[in-house]
This record gives sequence, C-alpha cells and structure tokens, in this order.
Amino acid sequence: MKSVINGNIKILAPFALAVIGFLVVYNWLPPAFSYEAKIMTSIIAFGIILWSLEPIPIGLTALIILLLMLLFDVAETAVIFSGFASPATYLIVGGMMLATAVDQTSLIKRMTYKILKRWGAHVKGLLGSIIIIQQIQAFFIPSTAVRSALILPVSAMIIETTNAKAGSNLRKMIMLGVAYGGVISGTAVMTAAIGNILTVELLNRFADLRITYFEWFFYTFPLWLILIPAIWLMLLKIFPVPPEQQHFPEIEEEMVHRLKELGPVNKQEMRCLLILLFVVGLWLMEPVHGLHPSITALIGVVLMTLPFIGVAPWERVVKINYNTVLLLSVTLSMGYTFVDSGAATIISDYMSVNWFVSLIQNPLLGVVVVIFVAQLFHKMISNVSTAVVVLVPIIISVAQNAGINPLAISFAAGLTSLFGFVLIVESMPNILAHSTGMISQKDFLKPGLYATIISVAATVLVAATWWSWIGLV
Repeated sequence: MKSVINGNIKILAPFALAVIGFLVVYNWLPPAFSYEAKIMTSIIAFGIILWSLEPIPIGLTALIILLLMLLFDVAETAVIFSGFASPATYLIVGGMMLATAVDQTSLIKRMTYKILKRWGAHVKGLLGSIIIIQQIQAFFIPSTAVRSALILPVSAMIIETTNAKAGSNLRKMIMLGVAYGGVISGTAVMTAAIGNILTVELLNRFADLRITYFEWFFYTFPLWLILIPAIWLMLLKIFPVPPEQQHFPEIEEEMVHRLKELGPVNKQEMRCLLILLFVVGLWLMEPVHGLHPSITALIGVVLMTLPFIGVAPWERVVKINYNTVLLLSVTLSMGYTFVDSGAATIISDYMSVNWFVSLIQNPLLGVVVVIFVAQLFHKMISNVSTAVVVLVPIIISVAQNAGINPLAISFAAGLTSLFGFVLIVESMPNILAHSTGMISQKDFLKPGLYATIISVAATVLVAATWWSWIGLV
C-alpha cells in the first residue's frame, strides 16, 4: 500500500506543480500580453515542469500540450498542427528508421569492438574510445539518446570486466564519458541532434535563412575538434585512476572474443555501410542538389528496406520510438504558436532595451552575450527542444528589432542549448547514464561545471576566429 501511495505522489505532485506553474505565469504576466500570449507562455511553463520531472512519458506530455493549445484556442488549428507537417519531423522519422535498420546488422557492434580492441586496454584509450565511438555514430544515427543507449551496454560490460567498483573514479569516468560524449556528439552534424534540426527549421521559418547540412558542419567542426580532446582530458584529470589500475588487457581479450563471435564482415554489413556512405554523401552535397535532408533520409530508408538491396525488414524498421516524434512535432508547433500568439514578439520587445541592443549590434559581442544567455536559459528550461523553440524565436525577433542579421546569434543560441553538463535533466545522454544507477547527480556537478566552462570558452574562441574568418560573425 505504501509503495502505491508513493507511486501516486510521484505522478500527482509534478502535475500539481505544473498546474501551479501555469497559473502563476498566467497571472504574473503583464497586461501587454494578450490572452493568447499569456495562455501560450503558461502552457510552455506547464510543459517545462512535466518534461523536467517526467512523471509520465515525454510523448504523453507532448500530446497533453498539443491538446491544451487546441482547447485554449491559442492559434489557428493549422498553425498548432503545423509541427507535424514540418520537414524536420520527417527528417527525425527517417533518421530513426535508418538507425533501426543499421541496428539490424552487426556494423555498429563490429566498429565498437574494433575500436575498443585497439585502444581500450589503457584508461586513456578506453575513455577516448567511449567518446569517439559516439562521434562516429553521429553521422549515421541522428539521436543522442539512441547513440548513448547503444554504448551503455558496452560500458556496463567494461565496468564489469574491469571490476570498477561503485563510487570509484574509473566507474564515474566511464559513465560521464558516455554522457558527455553523447552531448558533444551532436555538435558538428546537423542531423545528429533534435536541437540542431529545430534551430535550422526556426531560422528558415522566421528569418528566411536556410542552413544546409554542409554549412552546419562547416561552421561547427572546429568547435567539435576542440571539445572532444578537451572533455576527454578534463575527465581524466578530475577522475584520476591509480597507475596500477590503468591497464586492462582483459578488455582486449573480451573484444577479440566478441569479434570472433560476429565472424567475418558479411554482405549485409557491406550493403549497410555503402547505403550509409551514400546518404551522408547526399547530405553533404545538399548545396549542389538542393534536396532537403529529410528527403535524403527517406531515400536511405527506402534503400535500407528494399528487397535484394536493403539490410532490414520493413516490419522492424517501421517500429520506431514515437515519443521522440511527438516531442519534436509538438515542440515545433509550440515554437510556431509561441510566435503566432505574439508572446515571442512581446518578450523580444521587453529585451530590446538600448543597452542590450547595442551589445548585440556588435557581431562578436552579440554572440558572446547570447552564448551566456543560452547557457542560463538551458539551466532553467532543462528540455533542449523546449529551450530551442522558445529562445531562438525570441533571439530572431530581438535581432530584427536591432536591425541586424539574426543568423549568427540565433545559430549560437541553438548550438549552445545542446551543451547541458551540470544537471541530469539537461540532456538525454545524462539521463540515460544516470538511469543505470551507476552514477549520481552529485557526480555531475564538478565535471559538469568544468565542461560548461570549456564549452563556453571554446565557442567564444571559435566565434572570434573561425566564424569571423568565414564571415558568419
């Protein structure tokens, strides 16, 4: 009985808090907000609380938010449902289907085992392998959650094989390598994180600016190349392992055994690799052929499932996680409705004070200010998708009020929103690593603070150099 009561409290308490948040925001907002703007902002507050505390699945929360927008009539029905018709939604659907198809082969497992066999026998190589594997997966698996979920069983096996005890630095380092490696894996590949896709879609819709797959990579790859070794080195320094515990020959032996079980590379894996390379090639050549990334993703799905050519049965590939689909579609609808209701414009008008406008009119200073604003905003609004769909439209509107091109500062806002290191709820990789029970929230605090400082400093450095050289800033 007691467990039932506790379970009910865990569900009802977050709902009560979300309702209170809705009412507080609605009554706190000034008269300048119209009814629609007040209601929409209150619905966002309601959703943020439920997504942060997660008493129910994220997809169900998204569905409730969709119904609230419809029932309160905050915008035209077509606007509220428009997130489901966005190319970004089909990109995510296609990407998840691609990931499912790849998982029907041994390709990712073989790659993981080979990397760990080569470098996993020493603590430095082991941590580096855990981080690098997720960076490679980012080109083929467009979801930080899926990438982290794929590496977690391997990481658990490593912890068991190395006998990394609970609370040990080795265990903490491995699990934070999974979490932080997953977070930064979304940096340079536009399709690798929902936040990236949302940023591109919002810039296209509200500023008539289109960022291609290649352009995203071109803007961000220097930052990515800085973050990978910086996060690796930071974790090694914060969680030192005694010299006598730094070598793991048993990992190499285990990987040799697992590779033998897989056998030689088969035709299915080769076809899968060729299709993936073809898809990535099409994404990179978007400026040449002009196909939206969603079209390329769907082409990949067709190739992966066609008889004789494909590698996976359609029945398996079509079974995707619709929680993610609902989350993306509804958060896009939230962004569109947030702007349509007038809330984004009103908030941007409040922010368009002389001192702030003068700051962002300086291109580099504007990017630096927005990086700090986005970090603080993400701490308050833990869900990355919600942070992006609320912040980016506001930044676009503020830039338009200031009479400047919104590309650089809006891009910086969306990109920075990916980097959640301190709190578990700031990213799906953090949540998944914590859900194993092998690491606690307090273990995220110190390395998370350092990782945040590293990401901010690295982004500012890249903005001052690379972005300035290529004309983004």
